[in-house]
Amino acid sequence: MTAATAEIPATLLDATPHQPGARAALASALAAPTHAFLFAGPPGSGKRMAARAFAAELLAAGSSDPGDARRRALADPSPHPDLVWLEPPGNQHLVEAVRERVIGAAAYRPFEGERRVFVIAAADAMAEESQNALLKTLEEPAPFAHLILISAEPEALLETVRSRCHPIRFAALSPDVTAELLAERAPGASFEQRRAAARLAAGDARSAAFLCSAEGVELRSAAIACARAVRSGALEERPWTALLDAAGVAGEQAFAEAKAAAEAAAAEAGESEGPAARRRAREGDEAARRAGRRARTEALDLGLALIAAWLRDLAAVADGAADLVLNADRPEELTADAEGVDARRARRGAELVMDTRRRLQVNVSEELALEALLYRLDSLLAAR
Repeated sequence: MTAATAEIPATLLDATPHQPGARAALASALAAPTHAFLFAGPPGSGKRMAARAFAAELLAAGSSDPGDARRRALADPSPHPDLVWLEPPGNQHLVEAVRERVIGAAAYRPFEGERRVFVIAAADAMAEESQNALLKTLEEPAPFAHLILISAEPEALLETVRSRCHPIRFAALSPDVTAELLAERAPGASFEQRRAAARLAAGDARSAAFLCSAEGVELRSAAIACARAVRSGALEERPWTALLDAAGVAGEQAFAEAKAAAEAAAAEAGESEGPAARRRAREGDEAARRAGRRARTEALDLGLALIAAWLRDLAAVADGAADLVLNADRPEELTADAEGVDARRARRGAELVMDTRRRLQVNVSEELALEALLYRLDSLLAAR
């Protein structure tokens, strides 16, 4: 270890292997932490892992047993009573949850140690009402309270919120770095599959790893089938249902994993009976359901992004720029689909897909939105 890294806690080193700028900023912030931070950067850039590590270090400082405090804060879900991690239950944070679990709780002194940490994941999913309600806590926080907002779209936050937070910026991972990570996280995937996943994920290592999993392969196949059905005019087979089913499987898998993690944490705590055990069980069930809903929503969004990527690749092939395609492991299918395609229409189709991704954030019917999208694409791109 060099002199430059000697002062950086191992937790931060482990959590930010490809984010030297964010790591340095966090190590500096630990010396004199402010009351609010904004972890901003694209999906999969490591913000969540870094936030958990940073929260663990904040709680370890001033604890009578720093090692134990750090270990409990790093657990997911965390049993540490002074760490509140708020996830949106769906596409948006509930105003009541922000008021009760963050604004109200931030006024109470720590249960142990000297600090409390409140993490709002996907902070850009807070409605304007929630953000305005949070302003007073950001402006006049209790001296022991620290807030961490995590956002992939910080521009969706009010300027008054952003200006009251110390920014920690995370850069998108390059396709080469993502592919290197996949060699460790998805050793069973072929080189071509890892390369395509790295490109399609646009720097999101978590999504790239998912695309190499069995569930991710199924989702990608369903998305490509949707895009190809548009060109072949095979919409009577309702290909969007397979995409919805694949997203549902991803949600079920995430639910099962979160449920198992919560049960393991309860077993480790040695609580099997009594009010504390029942409360922990309820919280574990809640966290597992949130994880399942979030994974399903993210998988569906990723599926739409894959449809858009396929259409952009058709435009690239039609324009004679096949070396720029993202689906580099499907050259024969792309070539077949690109025959006779109008590149401008293909790019317009990708824009329609992105518009549907945005509309799904406001709780429209998923199946109706997908059906409408594919029929619009059919009118735009069908090869007939």
